Amino acid sequence: MDATGLKAMQAPLKEAYRNDASSALITLRARGSIDDQSIACKVVAEGDLDFRGTLGVARDAPVGFRAIRLNFSLDSDEPQERIDTLLKLTERYCVVFQTINQKPELTVSARR
Repeated sequence: MDATGLKAMQAPLKEAYRNDASSALITLRARGSIDDQSIACKVVAEGDLDFRGTLGVARDAPVGFRAIRLNFSLDSDEPQERIDTLLKLTERYCVVFQTINQKPELTVSARR
């Protein structure tokens, strides 16, 4: 698709987002689960995204996620102390969480 076609597709969305900022806010969700003999676990990762920033409709709107949440639903008889440890270790060793939390060095470049 060329730039003209892309702009034509985006135009009605941008207009809708200008007229109603709340229509540009969405929550994306990803779900996963594990089920074996000793523990069942469902994980939901979700985040709030404002397309006004992504599409350049409003300069004050952020580009990217406003919030990211990781939720566990556990079916387990483990004591609370072990569940607390699971959360602590997940936060400590989750590559995505730590990358976002520690903000790595970022670069953008172009070559010809």
